[in-house]
Amino acid sequence: MEQEVRDNVCNAANAFCDALRYLGDVSYAVLPRDLAHDLGDLKKTFLGGVRSALEKEIEWIDERVAGGDKLREEWKRRCQPEDPAAEPAS
Repeated sequence: MEQEVRDNVCNAANAFCDALRYLGDVSYAVLPRDLAHDLGDLKKTFLGGVRSALEKEIEWIDERVAGGDKLREEWKRRCQPEDPAAEPAS
């Protein structure tokens, strides 16, 4: 029974994806060939720029997290007494 439900869900998802694929194909088929290819190249160039910007943002976040780790360790060292024997007795 569960496998049948999964198969039905997968079939519905595949049908939906096929419909979206068809609509995408139609959106380019209605254009003249050269224009369709130029538009495709323009979209790929734009998305490549977006990807590049996202990669730079991810790198920046990684650097900030690493910088935060270093700063946290520095603060931790500053808060610890330098000579454990110099600590006041409780």
